[in-house]
Amino acid sequence: MRIIQSDKITDTVRDMCIKANCHINSDIKLAIENSIQAEKSDISKGVLRNLLKNADIAHRKEVPICQDTGMAVFFIEIGNEIFIEGDTITDAVNKGVSKGYTEGYLRKSVVSDPLNRINTQDNTPAVIYYDFVQGDNIKITFAPKGFGSENKSALKMLNPSDGLDGVISFVLDTVRKAGANPCPPMVIGIGIGGTMDKAAQMAKKALTRSITIQNGNPFYADLESKLLSTINKLGIGPQGMGGTTTALAVNIETYPTHIAGLPVAVNINCHATRHTVEII
Repeated sequence: MRIIQSDKITDTVRDMCIKANCHINSDIKLAIENSIQAEKSDISKGVLRNLLKNADIAHRKEVPICQDTGMAVFFIEIGNEIFIEGDTITDAVNKGVSKGYTEGYLRKSVVSDPLNRINTQDNTPAVIYYDFVQGDNIKITFAPKGFGSENKSALKMLNPSDGLDGVISFVLDTVRKAGANPCPPMVIGIGIGGTMDKAAQMAKKALTRSITIQNGNPFYADLESKLLSTINKLGIGPQGMGGTTTALAVNIETYPTHIAGLPVAVNINCHATRHTVEII
């Protein structure tokens, strides 16, 4: 049994909040660089260059990539040989979010009630998903989710008879309706299967997978590639300026589902697709 002090979790989360909001991941940066070479529109090439310039300034000055520093979302894997001493892990994470967003001068975007709309002043509480695994480590994945993109995400309970064509049609329709609002080029997470809530969770978690890694199932890897190609023919382009770079990647996750259902969720992210991972 390994004992971990809750303060260690809090300090780690604090640093993750600042890191993810100020430093673009290398896979995203490379994808934007490659898109500049492939993009057909000169105007959109300029937009992509400006996105890289913005990311470089944010990195050097350690300031947010975007003013919307998001709602704090965590995927946490807890080893079965771990004992956390002090606060509960949920309290430790929320303390870390509070410290990260206040000490890092990140915008506080969370309201305590969806209708009363009173700001919590420290971006808590976080949205946390837990998995329990073998081992004596804690793996923390943090993904701040801005709502310019979150608001354009969608869920649909398809009929099994809708099949693959129904899934493709729903994904394309969701991206088409999103248009320029999610600050494209987008990264698109798709969850297929499970229940309504499981599909939505998978779609969001898919956005934390490196865009250099395709789904391990060849069928879904091929579907990711085909969807990306089709989406980039929609003509939305970087920041809605037209061109051939509407999305950088499509990541799909799946789960077994009921014989009577075909849940599909599409979670859209902006070009930055901020996330970071730490293991304690």
